[in-house]
Amino acid sequence: MDERQLSLLAGAGSAALLIAALGFQAVGYAPCELCILQRWPHVAAIAVALLVWWTGRVRALAVLGMIAAGIAMGLAIYHTGVEWKLWAGPSHCSGTIGNLATMSPQDLMTRLQNAPVVRCDEVAWRFLGLSMAAWNAIFSAGLAIMWGMAAKRAKQA
Repeated sequence: MDERQLSLLAGAGSAALLIAALGFQAVGYAPCELCILQRWPHVAAIAVALLVWWTGRVRALAVLGMIAAGIAMGLAIYHTGVEWKLWAGPSHCSGTIGNLATMSPQDLMTRLQNAPVVRCDEVAWRFLGLSMAAWNAIFSAGLAIMWGMAAKRAKQA
């Protein structure tokens, strides 16, 4: 497989992950804020793959694809850590709403009404013990490796 095909396959992998996420959403698994944030690097990787397909240039574009997949992986690892309670997530989607002792009832009610429905620190679905965020981290790591291989092959060509 040459570097162009490898780049297109990596972009297709990002497209597959994005389609899967949208499919889960379509059947009722509402995404949290961190879930949605993880989608954007895959959109960027798909755009990079389209540029590879359109221009035939792989060298610099594959590096951009690798960066996009790496960002997706990093966000997914962060989200997985939030789910496993290894570290705190964003306060507005991890269940914390501030210091209740110092809030007025009106402030508390405003915060509760503006709080997102889907929490970032709760797993909605698991497969083989891993959440969607954990699977995204694994697959994104594989895609980053594919993009890196494409970049390396393009430099050798």
